[in-house]
Amino acid sequence: MTTVRIPPVLRETVGGARELSAIGGTVREVLDDLFAAQPGLAARVAPDGELSSFINVYVNGRDVRYTDGLLTEIGPSDT
Repeated sequence: MTTVRIPPVLRETVGGARELSAIGGTVREVLDDLFAAQPGLAARVAPDGELSSFINVYVNGRDVRYTDGLLTEIGPSDT
């Protein structure tokens, strides 16, 4: 499973959790899994099905906008 860190401003939508686990081989798959489990988070982060422009996604500290975007591959120990 991949660890997804939740920033403080979004923690109230996930019951205060700082981190959640999700399954997937790409950023998009991990987000889809996370959103299925946390629909309130999906409403805040991707209200129209696409990530809001103010959302930044990092894999192991690297911004996915400079890799393969939502198609960036994810390993089971990645954050």
